[in-house]
Amino acid sequence: MAHTLVSFTIAENPPPRLDKALSRDVPAEADLSRSRLGRLIETGAVTVNGAVVENPRFKVSEGDEITVTVEAAIESHIVGEDIPLVVVYEDDDLIVIDKPAGMVVHPAPGTPNGTVVNALIHHCGDSLSGVGGEKRPGIVHRIDKDTSGLLVAAKSDRAHHGLAAQFEDHSVNRRYLAICYGAPDQNDPRIHGVKGTNFEPGNILKVQTFLGRHKTDRQRQAVSFTQGRHAVTRARIIESLGVPPVAALLECWLETGRTHQIRVHMAHVGHSLIGDPVYGGRRKLNVKAIGEAGAEAAAAFSRQALHAATLGFEHPVTGEWIEFESDLPEDMQALLTALGGS
Repeated sequence: MAHTLVSFTIAENPPPRLDKALSRDVPAEADLSRSRLGRLIETGAVTVNGAVVENPRFKVSEGDEITVTVEAAIESHIVGEDIPLVVVYEDDDLIVIDKPAGMVVHPAPGTPNGTVVNALIHHCGDSLSGVGGEKRPGIVHRIDKDTSGLLVAAKSDRAHHGLAAQFEDHSVNRRYLAICYGAPDQNDPRIHGVKGTNFEPGNILKVQTFLGRHKTDRQRQAVSFTQGRHAVTRARIIESLGVPPVAALLECWLETGRTHQIRVHMAHVGHSLIGDPVYGGRRKLNVKAIGEAGAEAAAAFSRQALHAATLGFEHPVTGEWIEFESDLPEDMQALLTALGGS
């Protein structure tokens, strides 16, 4: 198999561990993340002054000569498919797309093809330099099949590592637009009695719970206050819909990013998303408050009314902050209009 030799010298004041020193000093153009370097060390692909070292904790010194043997990235087992993509931004290291509702992000037993990953492998082609030694896009976050909106994927190992770190430390700006039943307002006494909720200045709802698998339904997530993963969602009303309000257009943003987080949290506070087949139920809107057209549109809406509208992050290679916006898709805009919104 073809391979590349990456040779360099350890600079002054190196970190004590080999893996950390390599991560600091490896040339940027080698496109090797710390996790990838760690695997290369453990498989005997790294030499220090001509001797193979397989211990990532090996102590290195200034002036040590390093050689890393990097095998060429292998083709992914996932087949590329010529599926149209709405590309918002693309460079050598990453790609941002606007995903339509109904499209799964990653192949799984129930959906082996027709996914975002299949489409990206075909679209990016040879510009995928390899993530983890395989020619595939690096998926660092996902949005549900029936949620539309912005998604970023890495095209290189260093971009994958840098993006993943930002998602892990919650420094990515992710904002969603949602249409919910009712209007989560600080003047509603009911919502103040819901455990895990409070309002911040500006009528901003904050929901803070643990989230984990539902005890009896493995396809669902459930709120807990004793176990699971910490989850924080904030939401504010952009527009109340109906007189009195029976629905609302919300802006929601994530401090954490858990599976189904917005959907579960909004259902927890009694303001589930219109159309949500798992957490929403089928609530009938008051025709007198919203009009017949609005009530019918809400009843017929076939997916959760949730759209990933804003995505901002530090470019993992250039360090520049970049941010993207996506307008409401046609189906959500039509729902909003039917409900009397702008």
